[in-house]
Amino acid sequence: MARINFGGVKEDVVMRKEFPLARARKVLRNETIAIIGYGVQGPAQALNLKDNGIKVIIGQAKSFKRDWDRARKDGWVPGKTLFDVEEAVERGTIIQFLVSDAAQRILWPAIKKHLAPGDALYFSHGFSIVYRDQTKVIPPDNVDVIMVAPKGSGTSVRRNFLSGAGINSSYAVFQDATGRAEERCCAVGIGIGSGYLFPTTFENEVYSDLTGERGVLMGALAGVMEAQYDVLRKNGHSPSEAFNETVEELTQSLIRLVDENGMDWMYSNCSATAQRGALDWKPKFKKAVLPVFNELYKSVKSGKETRRVITVCGKKDYQKRLTRELEAIGKSEMWQAGAAVRELRPKEKAKSITRATKGVAGRKNN
Repeated sequence: MARINFGGVKEDVVMRKEFPLARARKVLRNETIAIIGYGVQGPAQALNLKDNGIKVIIGQAKSFKRDWDRARKDGWVPGKTLFDVEEAVERGTIIQFLVSDAAQRILWPAIKKHLAPGDALYFSHGFSIVYRDQTKVIPPDNVDVIMVAPKGSGTSVRRNFLSGAGINSSYAVFQDATGRAEERCCAVGIGIGSGYLFPTTFENEVYSDLTGERGVLMGALAGVMEAQYDVLRKNGHSPSEAFNETVEELTQSLIRLVDENGMDWMYSNCSATAQRGALDWKPKFKKAVLPVFNELYKSVKSGKETRRVITVCGKKDYQKRLTRELEAIGKSEMWQAGAAVRELRPKEKAKSITRATKGVAGRKNN
């Protein structure tokens, strides 16, 4: 492990140079990784592992036609690399349980009965294990229980892999039955394309992940955007102006500067007026939302959020409800304005930039 200083706090992380792909292949040479579920994380992790020369099979219920057809389209062959869930578990030695959290609770009895001593049960989220009193996902004592949690969506995991950037992931061992759990865990983490791996626990991963998704990453971001957009519109600003000042400038300019070199770097590349206003109002926003984040974290840690997910997402008509809720967002004035703004972006310029970037990348690789 490498010892890295994170803002004055030193942490151990696993880097690619310390755990190279060649080592991962060696650790996994006698393993068959069974990816259970070809929905969000499944396709990306499966394809990355396959492209890295690691033996992978898919377990997907044929009744979920969309996911089954997607797996076939991606090159997985029924009877050879694509199987029913239970057969895939039988054939696998590392079982990557990548269906949704609500579905894991339902599928668990079928998974558990096909686990063999020495198998590894792999998660990309601590949900089912940490809240096992609710999910009833209680692994037998004779299997490894490990986790690699990429810090991004399945789409990002695949895109970053193809670009060579990788994506950061946390990893944890909940149960080491074979004495090889951590090695297997890190090998799979490198195999799926992680840029680096940082250690955590199942508990810390799920507490931080559920808080982050409901907070800054998705819930808070969407809520704050809607609030600002509504205020601008009520004060006579056009949809185009309100959207550009709320979303477009953030996603197309400012957040890229934050990604490049931090928040202070973004501030230093803005006008003095923008800097002063941001620095003055930042504490006010923090004070306003801190109680909400404290309430959110307590809700996560207590299991309240888990009960909500299991109760609502487990209903038979949930997909219809989800579709209605997402359509309501997509059809709102704000995001209809966003669609129009995206259509006005200079596509030819973007294409030429992409081509130029590819050319540079090609020259570097040759």
